[in-house]
Amino acid sequence: QVRLVESGGGLVQVGGSPRLSCAASGIIFSNSDMNWYRQAPGKQRELVAGIARSGSTNYADSVKGRFTISRTNIKNTVYLQMNSLKVEDTAVYYCKTRSRDTTRDYWGQGTQVTVSS
Repeated sequence: QVRLVESGGGLVQVGGSPRLSCAASGIIFSNSDMNWYRQAPGKQRELVAGIARSGSTNYADSVKGRFTISRTNIKNTVYLQMNSLKVEDTAVYYCKTRSRDTTRDYWGQGTQVTVSS
């Protein structure tokens, strides 16, 4: 059973630098591409950052230069280091992976990040 558990969210001041974590189980983590998405109130869920099994990364334009995605395969964990937070970064942040065998998507329960001024 695939399980993704996010942590690290909360109330943060503008300019803050929290780090989100996503612990995965039930998958061969080292063979999995991992992604962070977010969904703000009244908006569609959007891709924030992704990291391939090779380690290559990609970012949404809105977070380039501020957010860094990384992974530690030995811990089956993917991280999202968030720097220079803005009010518009307020959202629920989700971890996602896709099964290479079935192409089914798996999502975590999400972690709320609220940026206050």
